[in-house]
Amino acid sequence: MDPIRKATEHDVSRIAEMIVVNYRINFFPFFQNEPFYFSELNVFDVAKNFHAETLRNTYVYDDGVIKGMILVNGDELVKLYVEPQFQSRGIGAALLAYAVNHLHITWLWALAYNKRGIAFYERNGFQLTGERIIEDEWVPLLKLSLANDMLHKNEHP
Repeated sequence: MDPIRKATEHDVSRIAEMIVVNYRINFFPFFQNEPFYFSELNVFDVAKNFHAETLRNTYVYDDGVIKGMILVNGDELVKLYVEPQFQSRGIGAALLAYAVNHLHITWLWALAYNKRGIAFYERNGFQLTGERIIEDEWVPLLKLSLANDMLHKNEHP
């Protein structure tokens, strides 16, 4: 049985927990904003703000325990997080392959400082486009798109 499924309301607290943990581990070292990462950012508020529309576009990796999640918007991958204790086990790659093959995502934004994340996407068929934006006036993001050979591969399952 495929461990990837559509998220439900019952998954929201676990999804919120993974988001908070990953934000603290992956983003705090760059931004060093203690009040945000250790006070404002909390599981309760993230879960509370997870609306029905967001949930409709969220999928989890659940093999008995929810270990990862993806959030998509059209053909954009908005979020992909794996619980740190379960990273480097193929869960992120499985979620990304699912997003490409079943949800038809073709691009995403990655934090420019997130070298590990960018390398992960590149290993899995994405490439930097050269496009860069600044979000919220100070957060540098880089665009990655599915490589052309991967696009054509996914058109013919």
